[in-house]
Amino acid sequence: MDYAQERITTLHDLTDPTPRAPLGESAVVVPIAGERPGEVTPEHVFETLATLSPADVVVPLRAPADTAAAFREWVQSFDLPVTVLWCNADGVVEILGDHGLDGPSGKGQDVWLGLGVAAERAEYVAVHDADATTYSETHVPRLLAPLQAGFSFVKGFYARIEDGKLYGRLTRLFVAPLLSALAEQYDPPLLSYLSAFRYPLSGEFAFTAEAARRVRAQRNWGLEIGLLGEAYTTVGRNHTAQVDLGVHRHDHRPVDGNSGLSAMADHVADALFCALRDHGIEPEYSSLVESYRTAGKRYVKQYAADASFNGLSYDPDSELRQVRRYATSIEPPGRDRRLPAWDDVDLSPSAVLAASRASTARTGCPRME
Repeated sequence: MDYAQERITTLHDLTDPTPRAPLGESAVVVPIAGERPGEVTPEHVFETLATLSPADVVVPLRAPADTAAAFREWVQSFDLPVTVLWCNADGVVEILGDHGLDGPSGKGQDVWLGLGVAAERAEYVAVHDADATTYSETHVPRLLAPLQAGFSFVKGFYARIEDGKLYGRLTRLFVAPLLSALAEQYDPPLLSYLSAFRYPLSGEFAFTAEAARRVRAQRNWGLEIGLLGEAYTTVGRNHTAQVDLGVHRHDHRPVDGNSGLSAMADHVADALFCALRDHGIEPEYSSLVESYRTAGKRYVKQYAADASFNGLSYDPDSELRQVRRYATSIEPPGRDRRLPAWDDVDLSPSAVLAASRASTARTGCPRME
């Protein structure tokens, strides 16, 4: 049984706990995106949230108008307070532009918008993705409970095992060996902090409202790794915890393509190197690529042994090909396009929500409070 602690406090699943949590003082942010109604209606997630009775569920929704309307109608069937923020509504795009916050959009921007609204309404904020087929009523309480115990940032971790295989490929084959390679060149506290997270790319995390208002956010898939850098700066390791959420199964992405893992790796690398640059760390990128490839080969050998030990199927050649592909993402970060902390902008989340509601009203659909 795993009792090991890390550089940050690690809370284990030793007894299948459902800890006491401040649900009545908490808002849950569930970012959802999709083109069709069937892609934005995760029934099991909202059924479970309805049993928990949080103070609010904030849904940053990115969808066409007809799909957004279908979601609003669908979600009213649940006995649950839901606030829908239509992130790509014309009014939202316009108000962000008016305040100099326009730029590339994506999951990170959506979560940032949701964090702002949630932190205005509740003392604690939990965020989780909507695509986990193993979503449990223990997840939100586990994320929130440490906040009431004095921590300011909590990250979820879990095992990704499905169909007799290891998943979590971007974490296993890119982030873990990349951090290992960086540690060979540098030894700053930030790298030790980042390396302590068992699943740094998980979409499950929680903040106190105060901390949520103080973090900047990457606009797209660099959100999760970027928030770790922000948490290190704003709350530090002594106010950080990670919590075991068990085994997760959720949607898998292909390696290639515009929304594949290789594209995500570009964003993750940019966010990671941006965080390092904040702390005066500028890697020697050409040598880092070679160090990463060497570390990647070592990790593949280790994963192969672990898979064999557990009777899982494993394709080391495929994994090594991914290591080679992800190596192309290792390059200096581009222009810093992070969204600022809510405490640092001349815009209120309430104003963004009002713009969303106005756009909704223009479509002739009922708004969601």
